[in-house]
Amino acid sequence: SRYGPKMPLAVDCTAELIRCKVLDSSGRLKSHELILSYGLALVRFVNLITERKQKMVSIPLRQLAREVDIPIWVVDLRHELTHGKLPRLALCRKGCDVVLDWLRKTYWSRQLGNNLCEESEDENEEEEQEGVETNAELDNDAWE
Repeated sequence: SRYGPKMPLAVDCTAELIRCKVLDSSGRLKSHELILSYGLALVRFVNLITERKQKMVSIPLRQLAREVDIPIWVVDLRHELTHGKLPRLALCRKGCDVVLDWLRKTYWSRQLGNNLCEESEDENEEEEQEGVETNAELDNDAWE
C-alpha cells in the first residue's frame, strides 16, 4: 500500500493470481467466471513482465518470454485468452500455478533472501529421490 500506483509488477501480478485462487477455492464463481478471472491475471502477467524487455523495435512475445524463462505454453495460453477460444479451467489453473512458481523463484526468493526457494528445492529433491526409490522397487518386483 505504500507504493500506491507504483506497485512492483511482481507484487501486483502475485496479488491478482492469488486472488483468483482464493475465488476458485470459495466455490462462489462459475467455471466461466473463473476462466475469465484467471485469464485476465495471466494476460496481465505475460504483458507486464515482457513489456519491460520490449525495445523500440517490436520483439515477439515468445522471444521475450524465452529470455526471462517464462514457459512458451504460458505465452500460447495468453494468446488463446486474448485472441482465440477460451481454454479449459484446468489449463488456466495450471497456468496460474506455473506463473506463481515463476514469480516465487524469480522475485520472491530474492526478496526473502533465497530461503523460500532453497526449502522448496530441498523438498522437491526429497520427493524425486522417493520416486526413484519407489520405481526401483517396482522394477525389482517386475524382475522377480
